[in-house]
Amino acid sequence: MCIGLVCTILIVPVGAQTNSESELQSFLFDLTDVRFESTYLPSSFNQAWELHIKQPLDHDHPEWGSFWQRVYVSHLDPSRPTVLVTEGYNRDYNYASELAESIGANQVVVEHRYYGASVPDSLDYSYLNIKQASADLHRIKSLLADYFYGPWLASGISKGGQTTIFYRYFFPDDVVASVPYVAPVNLSLEDERIYSFLSSVGSARCRKNLEKVQKRILEDYDESLQCLKWHAKGQRLRFDYLTVEEAFEYAILEYPFSFWQWGGVCEEIPDKDSDLEIILDHFLEISGLGFFSDNGMNDYASHYFQCAREFGYYGYEVAPLAGLLRALPSDRNPSAIFTPNHMEVAYDGGELSRKVYDWVTEHGDQFIYINGALDTWSATAIPENPERDALFFFMEGESHGTARLRNLSEDDRAAVRTSLERWTQLPMTGSLAE
Repeated sequence: MCIGLVCTILIVPVGAQTNSESELQSFLFDLTDVRFESTYLPSSFNQAWELHIKQPLDHDHPEWGSFWQRVYVSHLDPSRPTVLVTEGYNRDYNYASELAESIGANQVVVEHRYYGASVPDSLDYSYLNIKQASADLHRIKSLLADYFYGPWLASGISKGGQTTIFYRYFFPDDVVASVPYVAPVNLSLEDERIYSFLSSVGSARCRKNLEKVQKRILEDYDESLQCLKWHAKGQRLRFDYLTVEEAFEYAILEYPFSFWQWGGVCEEIPDKDSDLEIILDHFLEISGLGFFSDNGMNDYASHYFQCAREFGYYGYEVAPLAGLLRALPSDRNPSAIFTPNHMEVAYDGGELSRKVYDWVTEHGDQFIYINGALDTWSATAIPENPERDALFFFMEGESHGTARLRNLSEDDRAAVRTSLERWTQLPMTGSLAE
């Protein structure tokens, strides 16, 4: 127990610690309002700690309350770069990020506020906004930079990549480089760039076959729904937020989005005249009801709130399926946003996203954007701008889960290495150095 501090210290036998372990542990011990304990150690590092850091709900008004934010610190060498991994959701275990392994860096993984263990006692969503989440990251970086004195970088994937971009906007001097993976910057609640992408990605034949699957399932509506109800029962899915019929139709509308997002194989789309069981098995592999069940709504409640308030999102074009939907309206495109408890959330009109988009266009140097050309979210990615000191990759044949540094060509990996060494003024010692 510590007087004036909140901390947890592991009891380690004398002589069992290395100098770096004792130095970092002593540093953490001296931080106010930080609890920590040893955690899973990825092979890329020599020690790892799970921290819980007391954060203000509102960084401008710390007297208004606080919460504990979960952070994982993985140590290599304090003189090496440190990668701040900006998670977009919960993170309930430690791991080695691709970027940290690639460059030979320390790593700090930050669970996003209002997710996982980083949730206040009173779930007041008014404190869940991009500015406060960015201030969380800034405070964590400021706390730990006294020990990890090498250059800092930020990186995240998907919504975590969005967080990387927005964090850089609010605190442009915190890091020397930012590496967002598959990160969209949406400019409206129904960003129509998604529709343009879905109408042009891949081949016309593949897109038509996806539509044929959608229509076949809806044409056999009653039989399809009954089969999927049994599947949902086996998965113990509940449907109170949406009816099962609404969830069924949403899942069908989501099907082409998910197909391209996760790199579906066109040759594996069943023929529309196949047995319904074969078509439904394929459909469940790509989309399915779970995402639209109560579990899905609860898991992504904070995400949907953020989209409704500031991030923007996408909707579903229903015109190709006109006359086949029963539970959802056909006179407007349904939104993919499902706010917590159906609450009304005032959208900022895309004002912040547009400011960030414009700022990155005009001032966004020392970025590396990793996107997959097949990924639906590449439709709203930051577009290439040769005037910036930045790298833009839209990787052919890659999707949301495969657009990674390791899958770049040898020449592109060399360009990444050269830029990172120039920006950090340090040699790469990880896999990028090979």
